[in-house]
Amino acid sequence: MTVPSHETRNNNGGISFGRFWAMTIKEFIQMTRDRVTLATMIMIPVMQLFLFGFAINTTPHNLPTAVLMRENTDVGRSILAALENTDFFQIRTVITRAEDMDELLESGRALFVVEIPEGFERALRRGETPALLVAADATDPVASSSALGALSGIITTALANDRQIEFSEPTKPAFKVIQHRRYNPAGSSTLNIVPGLLGTILTMTLLIFTALSVTRETERGTMENLLSMPIMPVEIMLGKITPYVLIGLIQALIIIAAGILVFRVPIVGHPASLAAITGLFVVANLSIGYTFSTLATNQLQAVQMAMMFFLPNILLSGFMFPFAGMPQWAQWIGEALPLTHYIRVVRAIMLKGADIGVLAYDTATLAGLMLVAMSIAVTRFRRTLD
Repeated sequence: MTVPSHETRNNNGGISFGRFWAMTIKEFIQMTRDRVTLATMIMIPVMQLFLFGFAINTTPHNLPTAVLMRENTDVGRSILAALENTDFFQIRTVITRAEDMDELLESGRALFVVEIPEGFERALRRGETPALLVAADATDPVASSSALGALSGIITTALANDRQIEFSEPTKPAFKVIQHRRYNPAGSSTLNIVPGLLGTILTMTLLIFTALSVTRETERGTMENLLSMPIMPVEIMLGKITPYVLIGLIQALIIIAAGILVFRVPIVGHPASLAAITGLFVVANLSIGYTFSTLATNQLQAVQMAMMFFLPNILLSGFMFPFAGMPQWAQWIGEALPLTHYIRVVRAIMLKGADIGVLAYDTATLAGLMLVAMSIAVTRFRRTLD
């Protein structure tokens, strides 16, 4: 009896709808069993829709602003009210000392400081065209440009509507706005992008590296060897993470060197502060990736989880779009991401010369996120062993 070949069996009788339907049903069943892949296919389009449709705004509003009041006059109060009523600026504080202005800009608590100099109202009433001074944090040129462009018109309209100043010559400006773009006077986007790329590249590579660590051991069958060894879960995790910490620091060194030599990005602050915050950030991402590796059952699922986490990181951290221009709910999500705080600190150290003490909030938050991620990773890995 002759057994038909594989090609004969497949071609005999042509295409069968029954076989096609059976294969389709089988694939649906297999897809529903792989719940992580199914959830990824459904959630990524939904996430992209909400992020691009609602969270991303290239014209930022409610930018944190401070007002330096050198004199307390009716005109000064009208300017303050005008800034508070517009959706471009959000007045966080009113200060009276120039030293406070420097601290607010350096720490990132204010992106703009509007200074009303002494004698401003008197000079206005005399028709002397006094200067209104505006110091802007230009490390993010996109966030500052649109607001600075609208500032003069906002104040002129407010003074005219409040009838504080009579403009005898409508064609002549009553005052002039002197803009001081700090930290990035030329408005170069490179100075903004390169520090952000440092955190983005580290996030992408380190997440994927460690997300594969436990699942790779399981698929290769070497996890049983680890289980038979007298070693604690935290020791296994730290042993697996340590080589990637060194790799992450080497990656950071390469990116920073390329930024300095190729793109002429300065490091105004102390390199030790940059190294310390980078170490915190690397460990936080490795711990998150390690947690994904304990949740996934295979390497494909681990990579999918890493990419699901990477998408909101790149869109909601302030790397691609101004953070202050996002709605409140998107900012809450962004505050829970290590990349958001790392980008703020790195830009402040590299471009402003700030130290970690001035950036206490973002540094402490990043350290807290690292500890939370490590705790979850150790707990998950212990359950995996059980």
